[in-house]
Amino acid sequence: MSTAHNSAVPGDFAKTVLMPGDPLRAKFIAETFLTDARLVNNVRGIQGYTGTYNGVPVSVMASGMGMPSMGIYSYELFHDYGVENIMRIGSAGTLSADVRVRDIVVGMGACTNSNYASQYGLAGTFAPIASYKMMRAAIDACEKLGSRYHVGNLLSSDTFYADNAADANAGWQKMGVLAIEMEAAALYMNAARLGKNALAICTISDSLVTGEALPAIDRQNSFTEMMEIALRTAVTLHG
Repeated sequence: MSTAHNSAVPGDFAKTVLMPGDPLRAKFIAETFLTDARLVNNVRGIQGYTGTYNGVPVSVMASGMGMPSMGIYSYELFHDYGVENIMRIGSAGTLSADVRVRDIVVGMGACTNSNYASQYGLAGTFAPIASYKMMRAAIDACEKLGSRYHVGNLLSSDTFYADNAADANAGWQKMGVLAIEMEAAALYMNAARLGKNALAICTISDSLVTGEALPAIDRQNSFTEMMEIALRTAVTLHG
């Protein structure tokens, strides 16, 4: 049965779903890497496709921007469609001088300035972390591809245009956070609550240290290394 945000029916999605933020990136991945890809969802233009990669069923669907959007789509995939593994594959801005534009960051954990975790009524602070088996498979894929990659903390921020960005970023930098994005913490918390697996793999699109930034079209179509890492991880999970 379809949901309010997804017109697919049970069985339309593979057990592993890749989730870029951008629907056009989802379309690019499906058309470039998947065999016999078919569109299974296009509600609100959030394109979802299912096909095969090296004979393994894989789906790819956009998450939209921000934790509320990721929270909705990943929850429905986990809860209503039987998805077991979701990999966010998106862009991030580096906070570290050691992490360069186009490097890969594997999100071992996801700090956040969001209030998303308050819904769980916890008597403390929850630490959103990745699935170890997904992270291990992604690191192995990075090694085999010879990728320049880093493993560590992401910051999932609710604000893209922060009023006090310089001061706020300095605090996260001194705590060793590698990069800022906007979705991973919600994905990790949904996975934890529902007993599923999640991982965020990000390509650095801009540097908050040097000011270097890639254009939007590069973010849509040129992050193929990250896409291949995710697809190889999906194959490992299937095995």
